Amino acid sequence: MQFARLVFLVYMFDIEAIGELLRHPHRILITTHQNPDADAMGSSLGLAGYLRQKGHSVLVITPTDYPQNLAWMPGNDEVLAFDEKQRTQVEALIAEADTIFCLDFSALDRIRDLGPMVRQARARKVMIDHHLEPENFADLAYWDTKAAATAQLIFKLIEQLGDGALIDADVAACLYAGLMTDTGSFRHSNTTPEVHRIAAALLERGIDVSQIHRLIFDGVSLDKLRLLGYILNEKLRVLPQYKFAYITLSVDELRRFRSRTGDTEGIVNYALSVEGVVAAAILIDRGEEIRLSFRSVGDFSVRDLVHTHFNGGGHKNAAGGRSRLSLADTEAKLLTILPEYQTELAGV
Repeated sequence: MQFARLVFLVYMFDIEAIGELLRHPHRILITTHQNPDADAMGSSLGLAGYLRQKGHSVLVITPTDYPQNLAWMPGNDEVLAFDEKQRTQVEALIAEADTIFCLDFSALDRIRDLGPMVRQARARKVMIDHHLEPENFADLAYWDTKAAATAQLIFKLIEQLGDGALIDADVAACLYAGLMTDTGSFRHSNTTPEVHRIAAALLERGIDVSQIHRLIFDGVSLDKLRLLGYILNEKLRVLPQYKFAYITLSVDELRRFRSRTGDTEGIVNYALSVEGVVAAAILIDRGEEIRLSFRSVGDFSVRDLVHTHFNGGGHKNAAGGRSRLSLADTEAKLLTILPEYQTELAGV
């Protein structure tokens, strides 16, 4: 945690340095983590909208596609989602950038094929994030694990640079989406007084919070609803002795229900909502690897569990990992390690 303390101590200096970096218009590229969620896209498009008002040339590149329920965000039409067919074009765009903002991730392996390109780029790299254990790849950092969302940090950055007046309704809508979703609609323990003050400030920009909520959470496809029904009826397993519940999904099951990007987002929370459960996981076979998403309540740290056993990280109560084993072997591994945490889980 030595690096963490160092960044926390100097981040105000880095804000000043970021301000100096942005003093004159230049070519800026913004990227965020794979399978971007609302905080990733809201932070990226909110920052992009602000920077364009400052006269910069801005492009947002995502390492993968993202759910359709995020496509309403202002500026979405200009986002470039990477695929192999665009490799040459993306390599050139990254090489030509003067500054690269890395939002809502703190290690370059979180942006998949874009990672080596960003690492080798001549551009100044600015990391803005709230996850634990950052990789030391950025020239400048605004990093605070106490922040509920990266969108919160983007808002604070703009305010601290003296540009609060440039947070218009479009920028505010993007930042509100990130803040709302990363706090679980303002119900998670990371919902602080500051979070509510920022939300209020964003509302004062004239955004329609009811519409934002509907755009993100409503309009669910019939396939997604049927997938959810199947999961709850057939795939949810509860282990009372560990106060733990989990779900597994195979490639064939995803194909059966024509699952699209984002369709499994948030499903782990249904497992966590079971009475008596204090920690939950979903294991999804994505073909090249098994993706694991964990959630917990109280003092049980799923982040420590995935960091130790599944090559992952995140926050105390929300973390993700990965496994190169088969789905069955990954499930067996999970069941093998749960006894290590039985006493800790029982105490929550």
